[in-house]
Amino acid sequence: MKLSVWNRMDTWLRHMVPFGVTMLLLLATAVPTRLPGFAGIAPMLPLMGVTYWAIYRPDLLPAWSAFLIGMLYDIVGGTPLGVNALVLLLVQGIAASQRRFFQGKSFLVAWWAFGLLSAGAVTLAWLLIGLLHGRSVDAVAVLFEYLVTLGLFPLLTWMLTRTQMSLLKDV
Repeated sequence: MKLSVWNRMDTWLRHMVPFGVTMLLLLATAVPTRLPGFAGIAPMLPLMGVTYWAIYRPDLLPAWSAFLIGMLYDIVGGTPLGVNALVLLLVQGIAASQRRFFQGKSFLVAWWAFGLLSAGAVTLAWLLIGLLHGRSVDAVAVLFEYLVTLGLFPLLTWMLTRTQMSLLKDV
């Protein structure tokens, strides 16, 4: 049975949902706020998106997508080019390789694992930025960024799960 153009377009658009949603998370990090110092502790929303999709739908957010999102994250955030690209690529690879572990596990296990994975990601980014800038980055700000990211993980995971259930149940 030959699929119509509309059916193929629908399927293609649904396959782009993880990339598109993660790009929206990236853009949300670039929204200017009037909170002084918030940029230094803003949650790493793209990290959460890449982790979620790598665990639950790695077929729809491959490594090249994580790399591209990371490069754009570097551009938007003013981070040295390649830092977030490398971090998100590593996160995608680690999370996707451990997806069998997450199958059938509770949300608390996923949150705990995200805590470990994001701690490594934040630390790696902190070290790389420090090395590339030739000076130390404020560790307290990095710690708060990690804590805000970890604290928002349940809400974002709930939103991503709803997105997956409503838009990707047939894909």
